[in-house]
Amino acid sequence: MGGSRISGGEGRMNFLQNKWIVLVFRLFLGAMFIVASWDKITNPDDFAGIVRNYYMLPEPVTNFFAIILPWVELYIGICLILGIFVDGASLLSVGLMIMFLVALGQATARGLDIECGCFHGASKVGVKRILEDFLFLGMAYLVLKRDAKKWELFPKSVESG
Repeated sequence: MGGSRISGGEGRMNFLQNKWIVLVFRLFLGAMFIVASWDKITNPDDFAGIVRNYYMLPEPVTNFFAIILPWVELYIGICLILGIFVDGASLLSVGLMIMFLVALGQATARGLDIECGCFHGASKVGVKRILEDFLFLGMAYLVLKRDAKKWELFPKSVESG
């Protein structure tokens, strides 16, 4: 009597798949990647030194990585903000966040007292930085797995037919 009641989770809005939450996460991550890339692009020698301080890569790979990574970050940021190739950009962002977590984790475990390299002079390697990156990883994963593809021009890099 009265109103009908929907059982189970059918009637509940999935908060994390809300089109507005996904849009905010997408725009935030896009801006974050653009800001993070800018100093690295304009100061590649400084960034190569930061990468070198992690002691993870051979020297020739370090320089290549220090040149390529910021441009990948810039590409991801632009794509997420403009809503183009969002599937690919969010997949790349998930991959980068996992890579950053591995780098931060090993540096923290080894007790290295170094700048993380995320943003110019932003923070040192440590548990706080790892927790922040887990948060960003979660945001990137939710954008990747989003249901609503609102405000996107070309969500996929390649259309399957």
